Parts: sequence; structure tokens; C-alpha cells
Amino acid sequence: MAINMESSWADQLAEEMSKPYFKDLQSFINTEYNSNQIFPPKEYLFNAFEKCPFNRVKVVILGQDPYHEPGQAHGLCFSVPDGIPFPPSLRNIFKELNNDLNIVIPQSGNLERWALQGVFLLNATLTVRAHQAGSHQKKGWEQFTDQVIRKLSESSTNLVFILWGAYAQRKEVLIDNAKHLIIKSVHPSPLSAHRGFFNNHQFSMANHYLIAHNNEAIKW
Repeated sequence: MAINMESSWADQLAEEMSKPYFKDLQSFINTEYNSNQIFPPKEYLFNAFEKCPFNRVKVVILGQDPYHEPGQAHGLCFSVPDGIPFPPSLRNIFKELNNDLNIVIPQSGNLERWALQGVFLLNATLTVRAHQAGSHQKKGWEQFTDQVIRKLSESSTNLVFILWGAYAQRKEVLIDNAKHLIIKSVHPSPLSAHRGFFNNHQFSMANHYLIAHNNEAIKW
């Protein structure tokens, strides 16, 4: 498992990546890529870290697993590459952006444009087997990404953490709510979105907080 990670993240996480559990995780992931179809492709494994350096993070959106169907996952949670049809959750995210900020639903589901503005799109588990949701959970990724969240909470101020659904909301204990804004709602999945994801103005709320703390708003 090649760790192609932007330098500020590599500095922050060097100690974590030297721990025995992470070495075991690397070995497991290398075996998986060699013997199964794994998403995202290797070159996109740390894409969230590459596109959004540690010292530029303004907003954190936390997902659970990468998409597990061909062509969808590229290392940014909820995002798909250009030309790929929107998965249902992403379709609902864009629908709420339209409700909240009157943003026209885009042609592409590639959220790299968000990452480049400081939106850190982190999945708690960074890899998955094709067609097998959750297949790489409890292998070590969660321990690693929990530390990523702690680092952001401890080393930064006035970030916005957006936690969608029960899984993401369990990560709230890692975040200092005296220093940061935590926005919670149900998951944008069609199974739950109608129970509180729509019309809660979370994107405008995030921007108002950033502006109030002398930061630039996100062009969602």
C-alpha cells in the first residue's frame, strides 16, 4: 500500500502510521488489492488527503465506506468521478443544496471542487471489496481515521464538522465542540433523508459560521 499523502498530512500522521496496527493494516490491504477487486483504485486511496491539505481544512464531512460498485469510488466520500451517474445519497445532497442555497444541481458528481476549497471528504474506512459493503471495516482503518479526526479537532479552531447519520454521529466524542461547529442530521440516503436531512439549511449554516470566524465561505 503506497502512502501518497500530501506533506502536511504525512507530518501530522507519521507517528500513527508507524504503529503496529497500521503496519498490519498495510499488509492486509496489499493482500486485498493483489487478490480481489478493491475500491477505490490504489492511486486514489488517499485522495481526500491529497486534495485538502491539513492546514487548509475548513469543513469535514464524514462518510462510512467507499462506494463498492465499479467506477464510483475515487477517495472522496459521497463523490463520484466525472461522467458517473449520481448515487442516491449524492442526489439528495444536491437536492438539499438546491433547497438551501438555490444552487443548480450540477452535471458532475465529482466533489473535488469542494476538497480544493477546504472540504475534507473523509470515509471512516478507506477501502472496500467490490460489491461487498462494509467488507474492510474493523481491519484498522477506523482507528486511523479516528486519529485523523482527533488531530483536526486538537490542532485547529473553528472547523465545521458535518455528521450525517448515526455512524458519523458516534464520532462526535472525538471533536471539541467548544472550538468547532458540529452539524448533525440523518443520513442523505433515500431510506432516511425524509426524516430530517432536507430543509435543515446545513450548508448555509456552515458558511455563516465560517464567515463569522473570518474564513471564506464554501462555494458549494
